[in-house]
Amino acid sequence: MDSQGENLNKKQFARAVRDLEKITRQIAGRYIEKGVPLTWRLLHAIEAEAVADLGFAGRHEPALRQLFARPDDFKYPETDDVVDVGSSNALPAVFAFAVDSYERAAQHGRPKLALAGAH
Repeated sequence: MDSQGENLNKKQFARAVRDLEKITRQIAGRYIEKGVPLTWRLLHAIEAEAVADLGFAGRHEPALRQLFARPDDFKYPETDDVVDVGSSNALPAVFAFAVDSYERAAQHGRPKLALAGAH
């Protein structure tokens, strides 16, 4: 049985995940609306903007926000090539939210926004 503290932490974490997802999807949505393809360079920019969001910082404790920082050993290209994550399931949270936003846009009639390797 979980203690109240563990439940609270789980709730705080879940709230932070939802918050970061919403922020990331809003940022990605701006680029999707402009028809900008998702490149590695743009993905890094989306990540930087999402984790630096002042609202996110104000709503969540530093230790909790740090859980969403991309580990140093997670190296991804920083090029203007279109993102191709293949079948990787080891994406940082912001990357996963942004990639999913683009995949959904492609599925809903925005084929020019399709990601490399997307089916």
